[in-house]
Amino acid sequence: MADKPNAEIVDALYAVIESRRGTDPGSSYTAQLLAKGTGKIAEKVGEEAVETVVAALNEGPDALAAESADLIYHLCVLWADAGVRPEDVWTILAERQGMSGLTEKANRKS
Repeated sequence: MADKPNAEIVDALYAVIESRRGTDPGSSYTAQLLAKGTGKIAEKVGEEAVETVVAALNEGPDALAAESADLIYHLCVLWADAGVRPEDVWTILAERQGMSGLTEKANRKS
């Protein structure tokens, strides 16, 4: 997968996550998460976000990369649970491209 553009890697990961929906939770961590529902998935995203921050502050770039991968995986599970597709996120990011972060943030408040 390393030779794929980044969005394609996330798209492929998302497809695998979707393929686990409704499968035996005893045979797939992803199926377990999906079976536990939004609350548990969101909790895992929060845990992974904290671990990512800790890695950034205390553990160095390799740990930060590993924790970031975990965070992206759990975020994709949350997207799948909520019916958000990666292309929905890519569209929003594309719309924001070239826009000042301050302008984008101000636009969200209005």
